[in-house]
Amino acid sequence: MAVFEYKGVNASGKSVGGIIDAESPRLARQKLRSDGIFPTEVTEEKAQKSRLSQDISFQNLFQRIRTQEISVMTRQLATLLRAGLPLVTSLNALTDQIENPKLKKIITQIRERVNEGSALAAAMEEFPKVFPDLYVNMISAGEASGALEMVLFRLAEYTEGQVRIRNRIRAALIYPAVMTVVGFGVLGILFTFVVPKFVAIFEDLEQALPLPTVILIGISDFVRAYWYLLLLFAGAAAYGLARYRETPKGREHYDMLLLKIPVFGKLIMLGVVIRFTRTLSTLLSSGVPLLKALDILTAVVNHAVFAKAISSARVSVTEGASLSQPLKQSGIFPPILIHMIASGEQSGELEEMLAKVAEIYEEEAETLASTLMSLLEPVLILGMALIVSFVVISILLPLLEINQMVR
Repeated sequence: MAVFEYKGVNASGKSVGGIIDAESPRLARQKLRSDGIFPTEVTEEKAQKSRLSQDISFQNLFQRIRTQEISVMTRQLATLLRAGLPLVTSLNALTDQIENPKLKKIITQIRERVNEGSALAAAMEEFPKVFPDLYVNMISAGEASGALEMVLFRLAEYTEGQVRIRNRIRAALIYPAVMTVVGFGVLGILFTFVVPKFVAIFEDLEQALPLPTVILIGISDFVRAYWYLLLLFAGAAAYGLARYRETPKGREHYDMLLLKIPVFGKLIMLGVVIRFTRTLSTLLSSGVPLLKALDILTAVVNHAVFAKAISSARVSVTEGASLSQPLKQSGIFPPILIHMIASGEQSGELEEMLAKVAEIYEEEAETLASTLMSLLEPVLILGMALIVSFVVISILLPLLEINQMVR
């Protein structure tokens, strides 16, 4: 079945547009007329894409669907369903609310498939880059249990929480990275342009230089002579690391190394644990079976070490073990989490316990990120000040000696 993009006028005379599925342009026009829309232009989506590929604009090149847009769309759909509107009518209303053209087209195609009798989860499953397994499985569980709007609200809250946590961790990690890049840039300018001008003056004096000055000149000469080798080595190292990370063992070693970094490792661990607890709680409370939820979690946690532990836990649960036992044996999950999961399994309130643990670790992650940000700024500034001070002192020492000789 082909996809057509249309423009037309509705019964009230308002200009409308969107996407519709049909076997041919003639059937697409008939379908639009039956819906009360009088088409003025119907274009097959494939032809439209080939034409756009010849004239790619900046907006089309970088257009993407953000997680926040999915969250807003999910909450709007849940609100419409709770108000008593049918699913197809709710999806039709969403197309008028969504501003992102790419997401608008996807929702329109989903609406057409649902209108033809497909389940909402099955229609969304055709767009895995927009709606991952977690999203599709929760929608499927909501449709099966008759509580789709409740599941949609939980999905909206989950995605909003994930965005907040991700932004906090990213803010804590990006600051030192930016400062490091700026610091290396400043040092490169000093060693490449500033220091050589003073070196020429020192060479004309033909006298012994202080040790700090000799060290500084040596570093400057090395950077100027072999800067291309340094860039080549850095690029090769980055490429080699990226290729090594693509292998299963390399990704596991890299993720394990990140966990061992002081302070930052704990922040990364908290982010993974929060994602694990919040996702598992949301899946279980939405009616997704535990084994299926663990399958989804191996991809959602986005950390090879934790994914391996969760996969091993799933095998143990399949064999009749409790969830807390294999997680404890992995040695990477916090003890509080293990105890809360064990308590939830015994009381039959596992999803509630997981939600409480997620809240505890979210507060701890926020506190740690705030503390880290307050400490990093003075530490990085002090480090830059020490390096610049070394450069300044190395330059001033010979000048002071010259001044004393003149006197």
